[in-house]
Amino acid sequence: MMPEGGYYCSKKSDDICEDVCGQESRGALSLSRLRCILGGLDFKAYLFLFVIVPMGIVGVYFHGQKISYFLRPLWESPPKPFHEIPHYYHENVSMEHLCKLHGWGIRETPRRVFDAVLFSNEIDILKVRWNELYPYITQFVLVESNSTFSGLAKPLVFASNRDQFKFIEPRLTYGVVGGRFKKGENPFVEEAFQRVALDQLLKIAGITDDDLLIMSDVDEIPSSHTINLLRWCDEIPPILHLRLRNYLYSFEFLLDNDSWRASIHKYQPGKTRYAHFRQSDIILSDAGWHCSFCFRRISEFIFKMKAYSHVDRVRFSHYLNPKRIQSIICKGADLFDMLPEEYTFKEIIGKMGPIPHSYSAVHLPAYLLNNADNYKFLLPGNCRRESG
Repeated sequence: MMPEGGYYCSKKSDDICEDVCGQESRGALSLSRLRCILGGLDFKAYLFLFVIVPMGIVGVYFHGQKISYFLRPLWESPPKPFHEIPHYYHENVSMEHLCKLHGWGIRETPRRVFDAVLFSNEIDILKVRWNELYPYITQFVLVESNSTFSGLAKPLVFASNRDQFKFIEPRLTYGVVGGRFKKGENPFVEEAFQRVALDQLLKIAGITDDDLLIMSDVDEIPSSHTINLLRWCDEIPPILHLRLRNYLYSFEFLLDNDSWRASIHKYQPGKTRYAHFRQSDIILSDAGWHCSFCFRRISEFIFKMKAYSHVDRVRFSHYLNPKRIQSIICKGADLFDMLPEEYTFKEIIGKMGPIPHSYSAVHLPAYLLNNADNYKFLLPGNCRRESG
């Protein structure tokens, strides 16, 4: 029988739990049962429960992204390899012979070329790009927005600095697209929305059938001789990706030669759409430079980290600390403390750690070298950035 005000106690209780019987409150009974359970655990179980499990939870919280990227080869296959076209060039070789080396014919007159970019805040690298391409571009087409991809309000940076680009003004088609400022939306949706505006602006710029259209971000710079080759040669592929040397922070840190998103298209009205993903299986080797996060000022680094489509990589507020950013730039390390985005364990392990310093400034954009005093921050041996 259960005594009045008490609790029933089975006579089969073991010795550990005997003190549970007779407790006068349910709270005390529950606490006693917990002591009963814990009392039955050995040291290894305590170690696992109170040390290893919490450490695992903390580790996943701080390094879950690294774990995911390291295990990427297990859940994602590498993309189909490109068909790579060898790239031949020397300033003393005739254009007719260069076209022949690539298996192409030569035209009687060169094609017109349109360079279209979606602009955020990359004033310095835009100036390097447009000076590199200037001799061969028919129209420079630029769109900017009052919104970042991540939905933050931003000033019209190009409009405020337009005076610096008077040299291309007669050939400039400029447009502004208003941001939609939708909270919680995937940043890539806003990015795609802004890229669509380039299609409309290209029509205003007068692009027509068989003109060449360069599709690339501001910091993906085709070399001038590559563009000259493609405008003169006949029978080039209708869509051709450009393999670029991949730099980070400046031309001191050569990451690899695997930047491929830049492309050049023989324009087809009603069919060609501006995009920044893989659109062909054919790529031309060694066709220019991709200089990512190549900014003059620390404030520009912080702005881009908060503004671009991969804003989710800023997982902790201290990533935006100016001293931390400056230190990482000089080391050639990763701003977001990420592992390499590769598809095999060999490539991931091979690219772990800071990028080795390079002290070669050979075969860089001519404008950069001709104006080296103003662009020291982009050249080897000059990792310090302005704080403003």
